[in-house]
Amino acid sequence: MAKAEGSVSYVDVGGHRLRLTNLDKVLYPETGTTKAEVIDYYSRVSEAMIAAARDRPATRKRWVSGVGTDAKPGQVFFEKNLPDSAPDWILHRPIQHSGHVNEYPLVNNLATLVWIAQQAALEIHVPQWRFGRNGARKNPDRMVLDLDPGEGAGLAECAEVAKLVRELLQGMGLDPQAVTSGSKGIHLYAALDGKQSSDEISAVAHELARALEADHPDLVVSDMKKTNRTGKVLLDWSQNNGSKTTVVPYSLRGRSRPTVAAPRTWREIASPGLKQLEFGEVLKRLSAKGDLLADLSAGYLLGDSSGEDLAEYRRMRNRSKTPEPFGEVAGSDPSWRPDAASPHFVIQEHHASSLHYDFRLERDGVLVSWAVPKGVPTDPTQNHLAVHVEDHPFDYGTFEGRIPKGEYGAGEVAIWDRGRYELEKWRDGSDGHGEVIFTIHGEKHGSQRLALIQTKQGDNAKNWMLHFMKSQDPVDWDAEGGPVNKVTGDKWHGLASVSTGRKGLGTLKKTVVGSRLPSNSRHPMLATLGAMSGVDRFEGGADWAYEMKWDGIRAIATIDGDEVTFRSRNGLDLTGSYPELAELAQAVASSGRGDAVLDGEIVALDEKGRPNFGTLQKRMGLTTPRDVERARLATPVHFFVFDVLTLGGTSREKEPYAARRALLEKSVKDRGPITVPLDAGDDLATALTTSKQLGLEGVMAKRRDSPYREGKRSRDWIKLKHTLTQEVVVGGWRPGNGNRADSVGSLLVGIPDADGLRYVGRVGTGFTDRQLAELRTRLDGLARKTAPLLDVPSADARDAHWVTPSLVGEVEFAERTPDGRLRAPSWRGWRPDKDPSDVVRELPA
Repeated sequence: MAKAEGSVSYVDVGGHRLRLTNLDKVLYPETGTTKAEVIDYYSRVSEAMIAAARDRPATRKRWVSGVGTDAKPGQVFFEKNLPDSAPDWILHRPIQHSGHVNEYPLVNNLATLVWIAQQAALEIHVPQWRFGRNGARKNPDRMVLDLDPGEGAGLAECAEVAKLVRELLQGMGLDPQAVTSGSKGIHLYAALDGKQSSDEISAVAHELARALEADHPDLVVSDMKKTNRTGKVLLDWSQNNGSKTTVVPYSLRGRSRPTVAAPRTWREIASPGLKQLEFGEVLKRLSAKGDLLADLSAGYLLGDSSGEDLAEYRRMRNRSKTPEPFGEVAGSDPSWRPDAASPHFVIQEHHASSLHYDFRLERDGVLVSWAVPKGVPTDPTQNHLAVHVEDHPFDYGTFEGRIPKGEYGAGEVAIWDRGRYELEKWRDGSDGHGEVIFTIHGEKHGSQRLALIQTKQGDNAKNWMLHFMKSQDPVDWDAEGGPVNKVTGDKWHGLASVSTGRKGLGTLKKTVVGSRLPSNSRHPMLATLGAMSGVDRFEGGADWAYEMKWDGIRAIATIDGDEVTFRSRNGLDLTGSYPELAELAQAVASSGRGDAVLDGEIVALDEKGRPNFGTLQKRMGLTTPRDVERARLATPVHFFVFDVLTLGGTSREKEPYAARRALLEKSVKDRGPITVPLDAGDDLATALTTSKQLGLEGVMAKRRDSPYREGKRSRDWIKLKHTLTQEVVVGGWRPGNGNRADSVGSLLVGIPDADGLRYVGRVGTGFTDRQLAELRTRLDGLARKTAPLLDVPSADARDAHWVTPSLVGEVEFAERTPDGRLRAPSWRGWRPDKDPSDVVRELPA
């Protein structure tokens, strides 16, 4: 147990040290629920709860001695003003009341939520409007209707009214979401576009209540007088008043039992068994169903982006001349939706009058932006200048293209990286002391912990610096993944129930689709190309075993219980892109062998049932659930398993290939998309003939007594191909002719060598119409002025457009010329599983 000073405990949350006291105090006597359990609950629902409470002034209802009839006067009270004893890092905003000003905390991070729970504040109440980043009060972004049963009515009557309200709101173009209040009734929320004031929304809600009362006088009442409410449901519209508050979704309630304001589905509302939920039930539901109110926060953000924060951005641009977005509508990319709980970042490479990088963080419905001339630092001793610029609309996060000459920021814009970020601290700089500390999880360049710090260099408040944090993990974790008290080094006992999954205190550790390989992850063994003809022809023999060579992408699969992770050769996380392959866990578990690390190939089959690299292209590079699901139905994939690194916690890498192959066949059962392919026999000639008849790429020859050499290229594995293929790096393109005059005619490609990226030829055939349609946009986003390729002939360079050499593809070719060029190359497809540094010249051993 963590303890530092008697009954006082300390824990680090998001870089803030919190003092926790009386963790064993019982706050709900009927159930024995302690303060430690309350703090634990709030830490586990924090992501969803903060999304519902973010930037709203929070009124807390405190039970100093816990709930119950014996609570003494003064020990149960509402607290609006932030006390002087509160930590100075809690973000707060003032509200003028008659004769005084109160400072209200904003529940914008986990540390603040834990501090509130430490105060025995069981309930948190907020209004339906938010503060903007500049402290101005915004219009409400949601409507709330409180269905409160009078004497003789109950939750069933509230559910009947909820269905009537839903029908009426849907007729108004609103989509209400239900929350059982944790007390007696139901709250209904509907997202708004932020264009009406609180008074206007309150008036609409009042008219709605009156209309339902007129239509259903025996069931609905809109008058607050209790004498009129017997046997009826009060439709309380008044909480839309800008001065009123409602308990925030996921908040505990100060009832006899630890009930919660719990989001519910409409199917549940219609159920005759509807009841209020307690905190344990809510935790299970949140884990299984996710946040049912996620779209409510997204609705706020979409509407908010048209507000005053974008006035400067719009003033600087002519919407009739620039293709840049103006924030009126959301972008078309379904993965790029506003998310207050898990906000986005984007870094755009901007070739304007001078090359710089635009660093943007989602905040309050817009992208707060800095121009960073030297890009993201990777050394904590070297800070990079970051100039704070105007806020950009949220949908700018998907923008790539050319800003016309003469317009503000004229030049090419391309996305360098994007993803999600986790916020530890945000001080906006209005006082000249701005500081933002956060961790980005990029789709291309992985995770980094960074800080933006206002410097006021040269008396310019726009000058900040971007700093690479020396500590890349702000939270200590134990071996089981649980948070550790940094003062004592012990696990904090209040989080015993969340020691796995990392859902409690500290920075959340999430798997990010496309993230890079952790330093302790596994790397596949690599083969050497063998000759199919000539004096150096590979002959094989009794010491060799043969497998078919599958035309897909290599993946290392790690099975840990029911969880499966797939990583590509260059370390990209492929798990979310191929969800059907999660069945691998059952394929191994059915053999009773348990956890494992396996090597194999992800393949897609054509209409003849043969692995086809072109077909697999339709699944590669997809990360959003909607895109993945659509592609999965159209183009299913399979995982062909061909080697074992670890099984049942025991390493098998030093065992000979023949033993590993026998173990594989015993331990992995064919199941759904999981297959252990048959070997190709002992005779090389027969294996090659069979491979060619089946239309496969070739044969893999593996020495029977060879160990698994992780991450090494070895002559113990020889690949024999029917056709010559080569991975290449794209360094430029030439325009086409005829119907391809406005598109890409050919790609200029190279292979890395000791001197740089060596030009090996032009590729102009093998592209599908879809690839051609997408190619120009993709390459325009990588445009650069100088050639990245060495020794490009003047005839090829004459009308070339150069690009940053970051894309890897694969070509098929007839032969190599004496100077190393590829003769008659034809495009096979992109290789997002490879980095340019992975590309080597394929030459026979």
